[in-house]
Amino acid sequence: MPEKQGKGFWAAMNALDRRIIFLVLLVVVAIPLLIRVGGEIPPTAPVRRAYDAVEALKPGDVLMVSIDFDATSAPELLPMLRSVLRQAFEKDVKVVMLGHLAIGLPLGHMILEEVAAECGAEYGTDYVDLGYRPGYIAVMIAMGREIADVFAVDYQGTPIRDLEVTKNLHNYDNVSLLFGFEHGAVLDYWVRYANARFGVPMAFGTTAVMAPDAYPYLQSNQIVGLVGGLKGAAEYETLTGRPGLGTRGMPAQEWGHILVIVFIVLGNVGYYVTKVRRKTAA
Repeated sequence: MPEKQGKGFWAAMNALDRRIIFLVLLVVVAIPLLIRVGGEIPPTAPVRRAYDAVEALKPGDVLMVSIDFDATSAPELLPMLRSVLRQAFEKDVKVVMLGHLAIGLPLGHMILEEVAAECGAEYGTDYVDLGYRPGYIAVMIAMGREIADVFAVDYQGTPIRDLEVTKNLHNYDNVSLLFGFEHGAVLDYWVRYANARFGVPMAFGTTAVMAPDAYPYLQSNQIVGLVGGLKGAAEYETLTGRPGLGTRGMPAQEWGHILVIVFIVLGNVGYYVTKVRRKTAA
């Protein structure tokens, strides 16, 4: 009977084992990654502004890159980091990396070495990794006076005055652009203590959930560009003309979101249908 079949369906949906939901989600996310569906993502204005800020740098300018995330946000932030570094090296811009999250900095260093090898950049001549120092607010303020007071040596213990990139790097006046990759509150401190106090231009790449918090800084022109989440990474890849993990990950993310919405709708409809039928039967 149609009525019994409908009742059985909704009862089965309400009692669906969550492991089946996770399994279906895994399949839906894996398929687009394996068959590599999807195409270029049209860039939005905030991402284009970030791209233009890097593109405006001249050979020899210093791009300071801050790694302020860990492995939990790597899928969103590493693709955009790779694109920004590749763009900088291709323009012969000098890259100075540092980080305010010790457990995340190795991820940034891994991408830095990968892209440097791809672009033929040499450590010490084209890029430097300053490493990590605790107390990010004190570090940000001290760097406004003299960077060597905080980072006397790089992550390998080499004095920064012995390295070509940093031998004349004293403070933010020598930094043409700061590009921070963020998944927490460090972005706010960069804006408050480095931009507001010392006027260093800055752009940010953030996780998708953090991007709304950064938009007021973009709208007030305190930051020059914003790349938000995996979609922002895909947009940046479109601008550089090199699709990568951001572009390939977007279909998987979209299909996963659609599936979650379908399960939410089915769950709510099933709940109310079952509730009404129980009242009718009582």
